Amino acid sequence: MTTGFSSGSSRFADYFVICGLDTESGLEPDELSGENFEQSPLRRTFKSKVLAHYPDNVEWNPFDQDAVGMLCMPKGLSFRTQVDSREPQFHSFIITREDGSRTYGFALTFFEEVTSKQICSAMQTLYHMHNAEQYDILHTPTTPHGPEDQRPPPPRPVLHAAPAISRLQRFNSYDISRDTLYVSKCICLITPMAFAQACRKVLEQLHQAVTSPQPPPLPLESYIYNILYEVPLPPSGRSLKFSGVYGPVVCQRPSTSELPLFDFAISEMFNLLGVENVLQLFTCALLELQILLYSQHYQRLMTVAESITALMFPFQWQHVYVPILPASLLHFLDAPVPYLMGLHSNGQDDRTKLELPQEANLCFVDIDNHFIELPEELPQFPNKLEFIQEISEVLMSFGVSPEGNIHSSESQGRSRFRSVDMVSDKRNGNLGSPLTSYLLRENETIARLQALVKRTGVSLEKLEVRDDASCNKDVRAQCDEEELKMHQLNIQVREVFANRFTQMFADYEVFVIQPSHDKESWFTNRDQMQNFDKASFLSDQPEPYLPFLSRFLETQMFASFIDSKILCHDDEEKEHTLRVFDARVDKIRMLNVRTPTLRTSMYQKCTNIEEAEKAIEMRVAKIDHTALHPHLLDMKIGQGRYEQGFFPRLQSDVLSTGPTSNNRWAKRSAPAQWRRRDRQKQHAEHLYLDNDQREKYIQEARNLGTTIRQPKLSNLSPSVIAQTNWKFVEGLLKECRNKTKRMLVEKMGREAVELGHGEVSITGVEENTLIASLCDLLERIWSHGLQVKQGKSALWSHLLHYQDSKEKNATPGGLGPPGFIHDTERRKSDGGGSAMPPLRISLIQDMRHIQNIGEIKTDVGKARAWVRLSMEKKLLSRHLKQLLSDHELTKKLYKRYAFLRCDDEKEQFLYHLLSFNAVDYFCFTNVFTTIMIPYHVVIVPSKKLGGSMFTANPWVCVSGELSETGVLQVPRNTLEITFECQNLGKLTTVQMGHDNSGLYAKWLVECVVVRNEITGHTYKFPCGRWLGKGVDDGSLERILVGELMTPTTENDERMCRTPPMQQSPGMMRRFVTISPSSKPKLNTGQIQEGVGEAINGIVKHFHKPEKERGSLTLLLCGEYGLVWALEQVFQHGFKSPRLFKNVFIWDFLEKAQVYFESAEQREATPDENWQTRVRHFCRFMRAINSTSRNIGKDGKFQMLVCLGARDHLLHHWIALLADCPITSQMYEDSALIKDRSLVNSLIRVLQTLQEFNITLEASLVKGVGI
Repeated sequence: MTTGFSSGSSRFADYFVICGLDTESGLEPDELSGENFEQSPLRRTFKSKVLAHYPDNVEWNPFDQDAVGMLCMPKGLSFRTQVDSREPQFHSFIITREDGSRTYGFALTFFEEVTSKQICSAMQTLYHMHNAEQYDILHTPTTPHGPEDQRPPPPRPVLHAAPAISRLQRFNSYDISRDTLYVSKCICLITPMAFAQACRKVLEQLHQAVTSPQPPPLPLESYIYNILYEVPLPPSGRSLKFSGVYGPVVCQRPSTSELPLFDFAISEMFNLLGVENVLQLFTCALLELQILLYSQHYQRLMTVAESITALMFPFQWQHVYVPILPASLLHFLDAPVPYLMGLHSNGQDDRTKLELPQEANLCFVDIDNHFIELPEELPQFPNKLEFIQEISEVLMSFGVSPEGNIHSSESQGRSRFRSVDMVSDKRNGNLGSPLTSYLLRENETIARLQALVKRTGVSLEKLEVRDDASCNKDVRAQCDEEELKMHQLNIQVREVFANRFTQMFADYEVFVIQPSHDKESWFTNRDQMQNFDKASFLSDQPEPYLPFLSRFLETQMFASFIDSKILCHDDEEKEHTLRVFDARVDKIRMLNVRTPTLRTSMYQKCTNIEEAEKAIEMRVAKIDHTALHPHLLDMKIGQGRYEQGFFPRLQSDVLSTGPTSNNRWAKRSAPAQWRRRDRQKQHAEHLYLDNDQREKYIQEARNLGTTIRQPKLSNLSPSVIAQTNWKFVEGLLKECRNKTKRMLVEKMGREAVELGHGEVSITGVEENTLIASLCDLLERIWSHGLQVKQGKSALWSHLLHYQDSKEKNATPGGLGPPGFIHDTERRKSDGGGSAMPPLRISLIQDMRHIQNIGEIKTDVGKARAWVRLSMEKKLLSRHLKQLLSDHELTKKLYKRYAFLRCDDEKEQFLYHLLSFNAVDYFCFTNVFTTIMIPYHVVIVPSKKLGGSMFTANPWVCVSGELSETGVLQVPRNTLEITFECQNLGKLTTVQMGHDNSGLYAKWLVECVVVRNEITGHTYKFPCGRWLGKGVDDGSLERILVGELMTPTTENDERMCRTPPMQQSPGMMRRFVTISPSSKPKLNTGQIQEGVGEAINGIVKHFHKPEKERGSLTLLLCGEYGLVWALEQVFQHGFKSPRLFKNVFIWDFLEKAQVYFESAEQREATPDENWQTRVRHFCRFMRAINSTSRNIGKDGKFQMLVCLGARDHLLHHWIALLADCPITSQMYEDSALIKDRSLVNSLIRVLQTLQEFNITLEASLVKGVGI
């Protein structure tokens, strides 16, 4: 893709390079590439050198000798004899500079006979030494070594007759008198843009010129001079034709309104991996996981890496990107940052031998074996099935099997290699062949393809049409045809992918947060700034998209995309990708004319494929520009001659400088103004522009998230490696600081806004995403600098080591049964808050809890669950500090440079994690919803009127947001139980009561305390009322609403000093029962305010996204909830008949009911509305009175209010009761309920509840069948 090539260059190629064996310095073993010396000398690798490069230097792209040498021949020199396969191999590579700009390289590696006698005899000597050491090699049953370099074991018809032993000997030996020795050599073009197909043709034709019996028409220098100095880059939207040695080469460049340039065969990636795997890999790349590609073919590594990053349009990979990782850089796999790297396999070692430092969030792609290993908890790409279907249809219309098809592509690739133009040795494309022949060749594919055809409903007739045109033209035309096909397939697949993002982010601009201040200050505060309103964007998305999108919005690539949007106001300023993407989004908006917030998960297929294809076909059909033809250069006679089969050292004097005057360039190539215009377009097309201020911003904004973009290929001294590691350590610390800050802002920012109820308000999806990314960060930190890797999770492995060492030292019998506190520690349950001592803090105990959860099978899963549990218990920092305090263990597990052994950074890291203790997370409880959890319940009776004489049998039923327990009998003597049940979630209510048995069945209960024995969360359910017949309101059971207790040492005092935040009904009423004179009096203003606040709380609750809502039960029945507020309304001005007899609101309501039901009353009032309301009221009263539950009068009033709120009837009932004659009997004249205007305003306030769908918790309405 055209990501950032050096804008100085407008030439097609910057350098021509030759690499190979330097006969002067002889054979040097290549230690860095890590080959072992047990292998026979022919299989070892030796150092290669850059033998020559032309020109010496160009100022816009300085020549990087180390990098080019390493990437042209990443495995160094290879030797062969005449019995080995010596087919030329093409591969491409990429050099990324530190600023992120890229240069491309295209290399053709071939074998030449070794003419140097010294080298041949050196090889013979190595063999003698090797055979002396390995004299018994013939007796070990080994298979012949396939050349480990860049090809599968080639066919060797020569050997079939020979018996096995001599064949082995022949393989593992070199005899100077009998064998011819060959060595690899490489010619390479370094170019600013990736015209892979054109460069391949140029190099193959140059190589052909050297190997063919007839010399080429002109000296090689003429062709190389031509490509270096006389062939310009094609301008945007144009095609260019220039001459190779034997035939024309065409390249074309997309216009600024099309997708960026991409010239690798995407079909090859689908052939190698299959659509399903490609999509999984694509998802990993979008979520910026670590991706390691593995193959014995360099070109495959490059093709897959480039294809995946090209398909990300409009987003760009922001992290380490090394599609071909030279052997000397293997320590880079330790990098604790996201990366996309390609590792060369030698074709013999399988995956199990590969020691990778970290795999917790690694995506490992074994390209040659059609196999992909994914990290755990990978979310699904939105509309995955329809997406796969759409891609498959495109692939099948070109005869590519959606399930991938390695073997046919291999064999076909080889048989086609010897075509005239040598166009495609292993393109793996099946493109040139008609579908039918391809089906005959691959029987297994037939069945798969037909099954898929049935599934997708694509007809095979339609598929074959594409190939007919190409069957009967001459070979050269067919090669061009094949290339055109590659472009057509590429653009179709890319359009389908681009269309997904255009659909998903069609409204993204609405959610971009434009900075309020100027760019300078925006930039300096970039770390703290939110540039995108993620919560609003996600709340608009279809539910199934959320797991993927919530993680994607957190990536660096998304942040950079939005940053560049903020920095480019008008179209002129926009970088190429952004401009193209925005144009597409506008188009979709016009087509759909849908409201910006309306979201649909309807799959919309790509519609602009034909248009994109036409642009390409038109450029190929009519070539816009033709470059100057190669011509004779001013060379001395005798120069430019060379031997057949040997690529010569070229004449550097003619190749070191280009044409002297610029005129000549302008005259010879196309008119100058298109070149000038093109330069401007090229600027627009590039991410990295020179000395432009905006550029500085974008570049720095990018680097905020990543401290290190690219490994330096040159200078691999220990000090450089140490410095790289130091950068990693700093980067990890910075990332930790940013993550903790982001997570706290999400939590605190919103909590502070809503101090009303300190309700958690970050969405479940978002919180999960942030915590998952914290777990990834911890895994990366723990796998940095590991000595020996064990298991997939470095963190869990460290924890297990710690557990082992501690349990060895632990005294037997010191630990009690897991999870419970010893009885001896428990104080008598006499005090309110001190009913339970806190749980003992133990890292090992928390590990055991996780190990006991059968649902979690893997190490990575266990580590994540442990982190979540520690976060919820506010112990993460403390646990990790304890883990790392075992210095001996850390030293044993980690190298000196590891993050965990940098003391200052480690301290700061733990300090950042400590800040999580400021907020409440329920990230364990809310995620592991099906696990069994032990709970401990204590009932605290009142101290004053102690329950010592109490004879009845108490019971409780605990309810949470997820489920409830059912009735549990509590032993009368201890008043506490421990039970295990499926996770209840956050606890909301406790129903408690007794069976009224025995002589003294009256009981005054202070509160009930319930604790989750795994997370340690303790809930207090205040009561403060009697339970018993003939005392208080005669209730035998009550519903208590609870609150989470904050685990502080001065818990008890805090409870006394200030009333708790949320309490059960009846805290205000309990004074009434003990001494009526102390009844708190509220005036009408306070009562109205109370009702307003209660209603307001409910309205706010429903205005939050569903996942953010807290408990509605609290808002209805908790302290200062709706029930309490209406109780104040009805108690205001209520006449109390005698001093010691309590009259309850329920008594008044029952009298009103009797009045409404009296027969003559019904005839007297004709108003139908009034009758309906009366009928409803009486039906609810009857239902509640006839319930079998002994809930007492206040419990019944609570139930009536809850049901009235649910069915939107409260305001009707208030109106009824205000007009009822009973009211005038039972209320004083000053009562609120008799004041017309106050009643009307009350009715208006209650009417606001009508628009909400109130669902009641089962415990509130148990036993009422309405």
